[in-house]
Amino acid sequence: MGKTFYDFEAISLSGERVSMATYRGSVILVVNTASKCGFTPQYAGLETLYRRYQEKGLVILGFPCNQFFNQEPDDETAIASQCLVNYGVSFPMFSKIKVNGSGAHPIFKYLKRVLKGSLGDAIKWNFTKFLLDRDGHPVKRFAPTATPESIEPHIVALLREGNSSAANLS
Repeated sequence: MGKTFYDFEAISLSGERVSMATYRGSVILVVNTASKCGFTPQYAGLETLYRRYQEKGLVILGFPCNQFFNQEPDDETAIASQCLVNYGVSFPMFSKIKVNGSGAHPIFKYLKRVLKGSLGDAIKWNFTKFLLDRDGHPVKRFAPTATPESIEPHIVALLREGNSSAANLS
């Protein structure tokens, strides 16, 4: 049997190893981020979504990446500071990774294999987003130009699916 999202691990910005199984049962939005990108203001929209739906089961996982024109050149300490100071980011952020090429992080290799984009397996740019259901299945890939506000209905639908099936059990 193949790997699932929950079989992977990543290193948090603070240097801790985190199993993706930690997020089992949540609707998950995985985003490759950068602090010096034209899409960087999306952090604010992502944080709004996180605060609005966290209690309902949404988790957003940010993965800084410096593969696109050196738009994430800083170290983890600076990234954490910029995300917090400039955008109030409170969702989990991970250490800087690669999303393309042979050195791509296994999470992104997996997500790209399951949900191809306009460039096939490749990530086009920073702020590409992958939405996973409560069972950890990748269900939709969004281009960097898709704003957090534009993907909110997809998130709400997945949150409702989980709630309706839970309501049917009681």
